[in-house]
Amino acid sequence: MDLSPREPGVGAAPPVRSSTARRRWVSIGILAAVIVAGGVVVTQFLSSAIDYYCNVDEVGERDGCEADRRLRVQGTVEQGSIKQAAGTTTFLISFNAKNLDVRYDGDPGGIFQECIPVVAHGRLVNDVFLSDRIEVKHSNTYVAKNEDRMDEAEAAADACSRVG
Repeated sequence: MDLSPREPGVGAAPPVRSSTARRRWVSIGILAAVIVAGGVVVTQFLSSAIDYYCNVDEVGERDGCEADRRLRVQGTVEQGSIKQAAGTTTFLISFNAKNLDVRYDGDPGGIFQECIPVVAHGRLVNDVFLSDRIEVKHSNTYVAKNEDRMDEAEAAADACSRVG
């Protein structure tokens, strides 16, 4: 058995790349891809989950109230505008002399009626607001945070009920 030192490169096997280093880079690549994919999913979820709150007169006018996004639109149901046919309720809401046609699949139920402020959730398609949710009564927390909006809506409702 020869225990003498060998000269480098003479009879020595070529250096082998460590499979551990290769696995480490693959793991880092996979982790980076998962983080990027997760960020994209979270960003899409958060941006699609936000319904911007707008008054009828702000739709298409104010930042966040663009007509091509999901919105919550507040206005007063116009007197004589409610029509129901084939399971669909259509009506007109207004705010600051601006009107918006609303179509709701179903019966809004509850205390929904003419001359009351409502909040419709949905999207504007071909100048008609397609709503999938109608809110009629605001919670006390909402009223406390948005007193000016409530005062404006109630003033519009009072004016509506005096007409006709």
